[in-house]
Amino acid sequence: MPTHPARPVKTVETASQLISEIKKREGATLAELDSALDLSRSTIHRHLLTLTEIDFVTVNDGRYHIGLRMLDFGLHTRRQSDLYQIAAPKVDELATETNEKVWCITEEHGRSIHLYGASGQHSVKTHAQEGQFGYLHHLAAGKAILSTFPYERVEGIIDEHGLPAQTEHTITKKEDLFEELDQIAERGYALNLEESVPRLNAVGVPITDVDGIAIGALSISGPSNRVKDDLLRKEFPDLLLGVANEIEINLNFF
Repeated sequence: MPTHPARPVKTVETASQLISEIKKREGATLAELDSALDLSRSTIHRHLLTLTEIDFVTVNDGRYHIGLRMLDFGLHTRRQSDLYQIAAPKVDELATETNEKVWCITEEHGRSIHLYGASGQHSVKTHAQEGQFGYLHHLAAGKAILSTFPYERVEGIIDEHGLPAQTEHTITKKEDLFEELDQIAERGYALNLEESVPRLNAVGVPITDVDGIAIGALSISGPSNRVKDDLLRKEFPDLLLGVANEIEINLNFF
């Protein structure tokens, strides 16, 4: 009997579209969702009723928001991560020591996930937040992860997700990215020079498994007029590489 590739369940796809659009808009009316999505208003309304009944979505004065029940799923997922359990205390220590913003990120399906972050005394606010799902190629930690992947895997990620620009400094050409990934692999750390946020620099290092493939990465970021020169290319990389090595030992051998 011939086999057929599994097809996605349409109702689940529709629910996911609605939740994603509500999140992106930080709340949305039925009319806004109808305008934004290629779905009939009746389909949107039926799905919203179901999502509201199971507390995945709430509604107030005709505006839909993500329900707090979703928080339980997110926190549960993070608690299951060995990387989170081991890296989180180290991220806190790094933030205290450097006074800057420190992140541990990981990768899933070719996208970045901000797993855990901590703010030092002088850190600056950015759009990044825990749980954020984004691109790898413009992040110091993301490029550190990509630098450990085989060429074919990186090429597949680029083909699927592209290389969209975040700022005028973001790498958007495949050949330029591969050239930089080679440099990162050679020196052991990645740089983000205003590629994600104007006037913000970052340095990142991978956290690898026993085969040398990244399961996550650490980064330190700060204003470009402060995080530069030896701090960016020597002190922070050395600090991160030492902490990443500790995490790797605990992850891979205990």
